Amino acid sequence: MSIRSEFRYAVKRILQRLGLLGFAFRLHEFIKTLKLSRRKSEAFDGPAPDGLPLPPAKLIVLVGGDTTVPAFFYGGQVVAQTIRDMLGAHGSDIGRMKAILDFGCGCGRVMRQWQSLSSDVALHGTDYNRVLIDWCRRNLPFARFDVNRLQPPLEYADNSFDLVYAFSIFTHLSADLQTAWIDELTRVIAPGGYLIITVHGESFRHALTSDEQAVFDSGRLVVRHAGMAGSNMCTTFHPVQYVRQTVARHLRVIEHSPAKLGQDVVLLRKPVAIS
Repeated sequence: MSIRSEFRYAVKRILQRLGLLGFAFRLHEFIKTLKLSRRKSEAFDGPAPDGLPLPPAKLIVLVGGDTTVPAFFYGGQVVAQTIRDMLGAHGSDIGRMKAILDFGCGCGRVMRQWQSLSSDVALHGTDYNRVLIDWCRRNLPFARFDVNRLQPPLEYADNSFDLVYAFSIFTHLSADLQTAWIDELTRVIAPGGYLIITVHGESFRHALTSDEQAVFDSGRLVVRHAGMAGSNMCTTFHPVQYVRQTVARHLRVIEHSPAKLGQDVVLLRKPVAIS
């Protein structure tokens, strides 16, 4: 861990002990929103390249943290292409799937990339933030959006989806929510269907304290600020052993690509029959 990272970590620990961490985090997001609002009008001359509305700065910051409007938009394209490429490398075509779920869809950064898919592909997005879902419902009419709670269940039937993806979601969940949501997503994925998640893996080990590294090296999950699970303040680190033994205990790891999108990307598949 660098000196700068150690300092920031120490400050957060102090704020947490004082009960001010949540306030400081919200203030930091407010400042980032003001900065992004001033720059947003300069990002594109007119509508976004895909012809769809862009979310307000507050929502972009809420889901993207320190970002810019072009980074938000084009980052969604990169994620979508990564999904296509990973599935294609294993013989699957997203355009031939019957139903897809964007779990933790935010304000549609990735979902907007699927507007050109056939109407035969049922697109669903879900998030526990109603404000984000309300924006998606108004501006991305080609998909259906639902509100979930921080804890399971989802309001979908068993075996509903050929693909579920969750980008930068499990990186912000506490240990109990990790297992609860993996089990729930496994439930709604059809036999033979796919789950794609991102995690803070081995490439993030250097960002951990020495005590955290010892936990990580033992194959256990490292969670910071678990009390703020679901927000960007809660940060979770996944050793490979945890991914294979806990995340994938009812799934099969098809591909694990370190630092492919800044985070590790893990492609999992649900067996035709779960033992």
